[in-house]
Amino acid sequence: MPLPSVFDGLRLPVIGAPLFIISNPKLVIAQCTAGVVGSMPALNARPASQLDEWLAEITETLAAWNRDHPDRPAAPFAINQIVHKSNDRLEHDMQVCAKYKVPIVITSLGARTDVNDAVHGWGGIVLHDVINDTFAHKAVDKGADGLIAVAAGAGGHAGVKSPFALVQEIREWFDGPLALSGAIATGGGVLAAQAMGADFAYIGSAFIATDEARASDAYKQAIVDGTSDDIVYSSLFTGVHGNYLKPSIRAAGLDPDHLPEGDLKTMNFGGGGEGAKKAWKDIWGCGQGIGAVHAVVPAAELVARLQREHDATRARLGLR
Repeated sequence: MPLPSVFDGLRLPVIGAPLFIISNPKLVIAQCTAGVVGSMPALNARPASQLDEWLAEITETLAAWNRDHPDRPAAPFAINQIVHKSNDRLEHDMQVCAKYKVPIVITSLGARTDVNDAVHGWGGIVLHDVINDTFAHKAVDKGADGLIAVAAGAGGHAGVKSPFALVQEIREWFDGPLALSGAIATGGGVLAAQAMGADFAYIGSAFIATDEARASDAYKQAIVDGTSDDIVYSSLFTGVHGNYLKPSIRAAGLDPDHLPEGDLKTMNFGGGGEGAKKAWKDIWGCGQGIGAVHAVVPAAELVARLQREHDATRARLGLR
């Protein structure tokens, strides 16, 4: 199946993952103008009224870029919506997305037909993130246009499936848009995702260590200094298993090697309750691919590196 036309502007098959607290219009715009999909969670806009201001900034800036650079149009942007029942902002945030006709909506923590129908109503498409084939079927049955396979090693909330197994199982029956997430931080990794059957690499952690990202200097430096050995998988902080940087866990006075289990019932994903705020502000989400990140750079420079590595790998393999 050909990809939806919304992706025609991509210069590299990459979607920048929405980073809770960290993604902002500055990062989204930098990603899109560099030629990859930029995204952010709607919940990053606080108070809720700020979402309107941010979407106005993104749409107006990208429109101006396209007028000035007709030969290098910006890639589309995406907004992430948490559709878990605790998100008491969902209706409001969806109305704002409708106002700006957001081209891509990424849904997480549940799949809802009404949300998908609403996005289709204004001409957008929905990508839903999943950690296994069962959830993938449910998402497509409820009207998602595409899937994001969140495999082992992905930053933040992540699954435990090998990317080889997860993509293979999904591609047995689904020929729509498919992105792969999980420890991808090089251009070779982007090409590997394509070779496995994905259309896009879904990259998050590498973009935390960029100038535009709204993360602390200590967080960015921990990514630069870290490797996969510095990542721990735990459900303690939000009730859902995810990958986090060990240094931030130690800084919170906890032993990253002996963490108790978390309880989903006590968390508030939607409103970003105190537990959720601490999880992402003080306990730093991060994926296993950070060994490839060696400096804090502008987002455009990161994308340029990915492009060079992608092209070099293709050439080494004798691919056109």
